[in-house]
Amino acid sequence: MLTELRKSLIASIWFAFLTFPIMVIKVNSIEKTIQWRWMNVVYVMVGIFFLSMAFRFLLKQKEMRAGKEESGTEIKLSPIHQLINHPTYRVVFGAALLLFAVVYPFVFSTYQINIMTTALMYVVLGLGLNIVVGLAGLLDLGYVAFYAVGAYSYALLNHHFGLGFWAVLPIGGVLAAIFGILLGIPVLRLRGDYLAIVTLGFGEIIRLVLENWGEFSKGPSGISNIPRPGLFGIELSLNDAITYTYYLMVIFVVVTIFFVNRLQDSRLGRAWIALREDEIACQAMGIDKMKTKLIAFSLGAFWAGIIGVMFAAKTTFINPASFTFLESAMILSIVVLGGMGSIVGVILGALILILLPEYLRELSEYRMLAFGAALVAMMVFRPQGLISNVRRTYSINKDE
Repeated sequence: MLTELRKSLIASIWFAFLTFPIMVIKVNSIEKTIQWRWMNVVYVMVGIFFLSMAFRFLLKQKEMRAGKEESGTEIKLSPIHQLINHPTYRVVFGAALLLFAVVYPFVFSTYQINIMTTALMYVVLGLGLNIVVGLAGLLDLGYVAFYAVGAYSYALLNHHFGLGFWAVLPIGGVLAAIFGILLGIPVLRLRGDYLAIVTLGFGEIIRLVLENWGEFSKGPSGISNIPRPGLFGIELSLNDAITYTYYLMVIFVVVTIFFVNRLQDSRLGRAWIALREDEIACQAMGIDKMKTKLIAFSLGAFWAGIIGVMFAAKTTFINPASFTFLESAMILSIVVLGGMGSIVGVILGALILILLPEYLRELSEYRMLAFGAALVAMMVFRPQGLISNVRRTYSINKDE
């Protein structure tokens, strides 16, 4: 106990030293004075001391639970997993969520609707990347490139040929899928970190091409005045257009969940999971490794292209700055935080990672600190994600 107290005290002193310039010194540039806020040192030290003690206590509890699970023979599902896997509860919970999504625009403001639309876009992006990373086990750090292909497909086809949203929607998805196949053919022989580095480079190549090829993509200035989604030629006001876009995203999320769930339970989905677990054993069972990987890459890219078209229609303006590596990192964080391979986990992770920073704006400059601390705690205590995917087990009744 004394050792834990000593470590927590050292951590509090060290953290106070690191945050001293930010928490204590405040410069008034107008009056040219310096204000010394010494009480902040006390607040930081006390807060970090108790947080460190709580952190160490929870870590001990986690180690004790891990020891009990290793000594036991029967794997028990948590109450959350039991609830998710129960067919009745899944139907009831899904219906309740769908009803809430339908009445959401009538309860909340336009600003809240706009934020939720963005969150739903990241839900679909997370589910698309979940096919590549969560099911097939392919670490893709350039996923934003397919997102950019879809967005620029709509912007450029509308700008040069006058094609509307609904005409370009499937085109954007197919073009992104083609890019996924073109990327996959030369690089899917790689695995692990090497695959991640190559996909990261591919994402940066797409962004730099869009930024420097001004005659094709308008360069850093981007493309503006992109039409919003149409509704049978009816002219919509700004608020009505935002609400209409929100309902479109609700439909896209429902359709994506349906398809991803069916894919996960299909023969192809089982092949992806087998490929993720052991490529050599998977190939020995007669599964075409390259074909299976290419299908995963193309399907994940297809969903990214669809949402890229929606992103361009929602914002009515795009430029290369919207498709940086941070977007890929955010989508990958959604998959990892929610639980790789888990549909419910990815949805929950997207809602948390997109909505939480918006609702923490009252914390001002400390909101990203709180956000980062929450992610670190999550990775320490639940590295498998908020709702991990349950491994299917089969038992044989020897009595029969």
